[in-house]
Formats: sequence, C-alpha cells, structure tokens
Amino acid sequence: MKNNYYKAALNDLKEKSQFREIKNIRQDGKYIFLNDKKLLNFSTNDYLGISSDKELRENFLKEYLKNGAKISNPSARLLCGTDSIYLELEQFMAKIFNKDKALIFNSGYHGNVGIYSSLVDSNDVVFIDKLNHASIIDGVKLSKAQIIPYKHLDYDDLRLKLQKYRHKYKKAIISSESLFSMDGDIVNINMLADLKEEFDTLLIIDEAHSFGVYGNGIGITKEQNALDRVDLILATFGKAIGSYGAFAAGDGVLIDYLINFARSFIFSTTLPEISVAFAYHVLKTKILHSNTLQNKLFSLNDRIRKNLKKYKILGESYIVPIIFGANELSVKFSNMLIENGFYILPIRYPTVAKNTARLRVSLNSAMDFKDIDLLINCLNSI
Repeated sequence: MKNNYYKAALNDLKEKSQFREIKNIRQDGKYIFLNDKKLLNFSTNDYLGISSDKELRENFLKEYLKNGAKISNPSARLLCGTDSIYLELEQFMAKIFNKDKALIFNSGYHGNVGIYSSLVDSNDVVFIDKLNHASIIDGVKLSKAQIIPYKHLDYDDLRLKLQKYRHKYKKAIISSESLFSMDGDIVNINMLADLKEEFDTLLIIDEAHSFGVYGNGIGITKEQNALDRVDLILATFGKAIGSYGAFAAGDGVLIDYLINFARSFIFSTTLPEISVAFAYHVLKTKILHSNTLQNKLFSLNDRIRKNLKKYKILGESYIVPIIFGANELSVKFSNMLIENGFYILPIRYPTVAKNTARLRVSLNSAMDFKDIDLLINCLNSI
C-alpha cells in the first residue's frame, strides 16, 4: 500500500497550521535550548521546578544508589515487578488522600485508559466535562460505554443530562478534571459530589495538573474539603512532582477491581523503581513539608494575570492560556516570542476546540519575578 493517503493528511495539517513536529531541545533549569538558542521555558508542566532542582536530585541519588537500589524493574507488577517501595508509596498516597488504597500506574494516560475501560461497559454511561483530557475520552471509548458530554463547568447542564439519561443505564460515572490543562480553570468538586449522590453515580476527579500545588500539595479535592466525597482520584507524578508515573486512590473495592481488570495496569511492565522512589522522596521532603514553592507559584501567577491587559486570558491558575482564535495567529505569536527569548508553544485544534488556538503560558516556581516581567513587557509591546 502506498503512502499517498498519509502524505495528503499531513499536507492538510500543514495547510491548516496544525502540523506537529518533534523539536531538538535541551532543558537546563528554567531554560530550554532550541537549536542552541537559550530561551526561558514557559511550556513545561514542572510547575514547582522540582525536576530542575540539582541539589534535590543529587541528594536523592546519593542516598538511593548507595543502598544498591535498582534503576529499572523489567516485569509486570503482578508477576515480580513489585518491590517494597511501590507498596510503601501506594500506602502513603492512600493515607494522605484519606482513602482505603492506592494503585500506581505507568502514566496518567495509562491510569485513565485503565480506569474507564474497566469500570464501565456497554450497559453504562459516563458524563464528562466537555474539556476533559483525551485519555479520559479514550478510556470511555474502549469501554463501549455511552459518553454524554456536558458544557464545561456547567453544573446546570450536567443536572439536565443526568435527569434525561441516568435512568437508562446500569452504572454511571461523573468525570472531571480538577484543574483543566488547557483553560487553566478549576472545577467545583462539591457541586459535582452533590449531583453524584442525587443521581447514584461514581465521581472520578483527575488531579493531574493540581496535585503537588493546591491543598497543601494534595490537590484541589483537598482544598475544597471534598476528599471523602470523591470515589476515585487520579493524579500524576510527572508534573508538579517532577518524576514519572501516576496513581489512583479510592475505595478498596475499586482499587482491587482495577488490579484485576485494568488492562493498562495488568499488561504493562512496571515503571522504573527509581521514578517511584524519587516521587516518594519529593513528596516527603519538598511537597508536603512546606508551601514555599507553591506560594511562589501563586505569586508569579498573580503578577502575570494582573499585568497582561491587552489579551483574552482564560482561567485562574498558573496555566495561563492567551487566546488568539486562529491557528496561524497563535503560531505567528509563538515564533515572535521564541525570537525574543521565550519558549511558548501554540496550542491548536484538535488539542483545543476549533477557533480557540492559543499560547499556553505555563508558570513554574523556578522562575523569578524578573522573568515574568520580561515576558509581560514583551507581550504588551507586540
């Protein structure tokens, strides 16, 4: 079979300014080097600057490696891929989230795909916020359950959908992110919990972009005093924690069910032991020990949002989306910023809805106020 179809599809993306390519980059602290050009990195999800903390990394490695600890663990968890550090971290996560059990997944994508594809089937329904992450949607599609999206953060619309459709299905889930990765806004978890109790559903919250920062590091579910009202919480170690992997915390029955039915858990080689150990180390020594990094991040966010006056900006968090609408315009501004020393990439359809292309300015605690001011001055002068 010739590749003409695929070439045509790629050319179509290029014409629409939607073509993606892997860039030759190197990261060093708060900077990124693109073809040897030094840029301030405003595109990372390393919200607390943990992965660029050299002293933290060196101290961890010195302690970890001197005991002969392994780098990798080439087996599935249910075979011989579970050493004590995995169980210790799972018990720790369950404790801080006030849940019965927790289960480590290889990534947030593995977690969401495994959770939704196993917890529901063709007799069931999942009510999802319209802006939920692709991994949630993919998991529900694999399950063959009915997907019913509701308007973003619109609890009245969710209620109407529940009233209309809930009774037609056996099991039901309400699914939402806590902090939305592209709009930077925050859900009201207690309003979702009220609806899940009224309509007899499970409530699953994805804390991928808020875990480590909000709620003294535990997340928005904790900050909103809703830990006991959410059935299953997913979060990642690969963003604010600066490591790799993810976990789900919840009722013991649900976690045991995932261990036995979540295919992305059962049939995957477990993530490297060193990543698990580093996540555990960071949580104990940095994230849950002090709010210094979190408070700095909030201050940086306040500064940029108060001083960017000429742009349409969404959300309220340290994810700062600047909306341009047209793909071409977002690409143009991204290139201009790169020329001026700022690594900020355009986000376009299908990652976001059509005609909502944007620059996603992602702040992190390794930045200084002078870095933020440089970006503000550059954007306000363009």
